[in-house]
Amino acid sequence: MKKIFQQYYTNLFLTDRLFMALACCVLLFILKFFFSWLGEIPEIATGVIFVLLILDIFILYRNKSGIEAQRLTGKRLSNGDENPIQIEIKNKYGFGVKLRVIDEVPFQFQLRDKDFRLSLKPADIKSIHYNLRPTKRGEYDFGFIRVYTGSPLGLVNRRYNFDGAKILPVYPSFINLGQYELMAISRNLTEFGIKKIRKIGQSSEFDQIKHYVGGDDIRTINWKATARKGDLMVNTYTDERSQNVYCIVDKSRVMRMPFEGLSLLDYAINASVALSKVAMLKQDKAGLITLSETIGSIVPADRKASQLGHIIRVLYKEKTRYLESNMEALYSTVRNLIKQRSLVVFFTNFESLSALQRQIPYLKRISKYHLLVVVFFENTELKSLSTEPAKDVEGIYHKTVAEKFIYEKKLMALELNKYGIISILTSPQKLTINVVNQYLALKAQQKI
Repeated sequence: MKKIFQQYYTNLFLTDRLFMALACCVLLFILKFFFSWLGEIPEIATGVIFVLLILDIFILYRNKSGIEAQRLTGKRLSNGDENPIQIEIKNKYGFGVKLRVIDEVPFQFQLRDKDFRLSLKPADIKSIHYNLRPTKRGEYDFGFIRVYTGSPLGLVNRRYNFDGAKILPVYPSFINLGQYELMAISRNLTEFGIKKIRKIGQSSEFDQIKHYVGGDDIRTINWKATARKGDLMVNTYTDERSQNVYCIVDKSRVMRMPFEGLSLLDYAINASVALSKVAMLKQDKAGLITLSETIGSIVPADRKASQLGHIIRVLYKEKTRYLESNMEALYSTVRNLIKQRSLVVFFTNFESLSALQRQIPYLKRISKYHLLVVVFFENTELKSLSTEPAKDVEGIYHKTVAEKFIYEKKLMALELNKYGIISILTSPQKLTINVVNQYLALKAQQKI
């Protein structure tokens, strides 16, 4: 009995309608002192309300599970994307009910507006849809779905609690990978006005056996085929179609800057996942290196089916650091790890031209052995500030400083290009599409 009472006490809530009815009863008792003709009306009214209250409680609690609700989500959330959340509710009462549904979303969202009102007919099923956009990777703890149910009498509400303590991990952006997959498939080389030409090379990918002609390398003579044909036959090779594509993600303090809730590191991570996906669709091998004051995670380039999932799991745990990047360690790792010429995409940021010049010697060494693309970011706040008209002397000063920093970023791109290093200066929201476009262009031009 005590357990039943405690359940009623914690999940039973009085409504405004009941308080208004009780207030009317109190008013009737007060008026009875002045108007004796009211007689037993206040007592009768109070008794009726009490009976209706008991009846309302009985109606709501007669059915042990009058309402069913569940939250439908994926097994993980995508960072920086709108993730659909669905709550499905079913009415198992024999009468129509009015519901108030509160979903306790993770504290990281700082949302208190997931409060929905709806009505359900008997045996009716309805769904509530809304989106959540996480801006940090990690674990997100969902609380209860709290459903407050009232009968047609509307004197009390019964609370149901569903789906408590559900933890979902937030992984690097994966929802929009499909659009880059379509982009990779539909991006024909003819769009660049380039005809694909098969080159004769000395790589390990075999092409065909043909008759020897003057100028062919005698080291490629196939003696078995020569013996069968009675004529000199040579092996020919093509440039390897499966090249290595490495994403190097800088985790140092320069990547902590936020933009629309996401840090530059998160933008770089999302772009790395998309580029790896597209590279594997184009039959290339995707790899990963993370960097801060020391070398972080290393995923050797591969094209196996589980490679993208492995890269996503590794990037899920990465966080920004507070020290500068160790470029010497990066150069040493690249030289020891990547044995053949590869496309290396370095996601970083430069606070000033002098910061770039400190890294230039190492970038030049890497570009000597690999096709290096350096990706860094525009300061969009400064860009918008530079376009606004100045209203006073202080405004002129701010605009001048903003234009100086913007010009310095352009100088950085020119400095990199001077040494044959491809540079991408981009805003964070256009990072992924610009990086994928650059990769497809290099692929079409057969530079990798």
